[in-house]
Amino acid sequence: MENVRSPGEMGAGSTAEAPGLVLVPTQGPPRLLGGLLLEHLGLQELPPGATSVEALLGASGFQRRAGDMRVWERGDEVVLAGEEPLGDGGRLLWTFPVGWNESDARRRVRYLGMASHDLRGSLANIRSYAALLLNGRVPLEPKVQRGLETILRNADRSLSFSQDFFDSSRADLGSLACEPERQSLIPLLDAAVERQRAAATAANVALVLDLDPRVAPPDVAVDGARIQHAVEAFILYQLSRSQPGEVIYLRVHPGAPRVRVEVRREGVPLSDEDASVVFRREERAFREKKLEDPLRIYLARQEVEAHGGSVGVETDASGSSLFITLTALPGAMLGTPAALQA
Repeated sequence: MENVRSPGEMGAGSTAEAPGLVLVPTQGPPRLLGGLLLEHLGLQELPPGATSVEALLGASGFQRRAGDMRVWERGDEVVLAGEEPLGDGGRLLWTFPVGWNESDARRRVRYLGMASHDLRGSLANIRSYAALLLNGRVPLEPKVQRGLETILRNADRSLSFSQDFFDSSRADLGSLACEPERQSLIPLLDAAVERQRAAATAANVALVLDLDPRVAPPDVAVDGARIQHAVEAFILYQLSRSQPGEVIYLRVHPGAPRVRVEVRREGVPLSDEDASVVFRREERAFREKKLEDPLRIYLARQEVEAHGGSVGVETDASGSSLFITLTALPGAMLGTPAALQA
């Protein structure tokens, strides 16, 4: 059985409650689902050939904002737009009118930057002094050693959480910093697996980068650090629901024009209820009484959508998959591979 997000779950930040929708079936012309999309774009009718976000928004006179592929501008008008894959091979194009003006957004982004600087600076100092005391040069009693290790571990968690919080808040304002460059997905996936290897080992779960050596995945134009973070968020989500002895696979399914990155857990599948709320930040936070993972997985979605990609969830009798789709670069666009972003 497949579980995909409803239109109301699409990443829109502070926007109107309902999206404008266009169904692009595998056969036949695009079909409007209601009239909100025309209202959002100031149109009388659907432009001919509106089978992609680029064609739809371009025909409406909007231009994509540099740095965030979801944000489109036409003069002073700003909308968010994207697409969702459907189980039958079709796609759903969506639009949201943005509920903030540019001056307010810039002011809030500056405010977030100040808050981030102050909080992360304090946490970094705590971490640095704890690490200094743990460097082995000063003999420590076992109880003090354990206390400092706890301080260091929680400082790292707090730094990671605060970074996710401020990045997600910036993304809500259409101001998530992204610097795409052409590169291969494989080094990003390999780095993500290695960073989470210790956590998987501690949970007695096998974490496998499962690649078909006969198929060379296409290159993509992405901010490597953003996509690696998204993949790691998917791994951590699957790890948090794994039973000892289960296996988590990272797989790449090349396609044109989309490439799919899948984080699949072989084992007890997600329930329909859990699958339906994977990317719902607030609903999960209230249900689970904590924000760390709901925020991390929500930011992963925002990072992917900022590249013009999409995310989704699928379940079946043998397990569950979280997946990312990104646009593959055609051969004519290939150049020198970019270095992996640390």
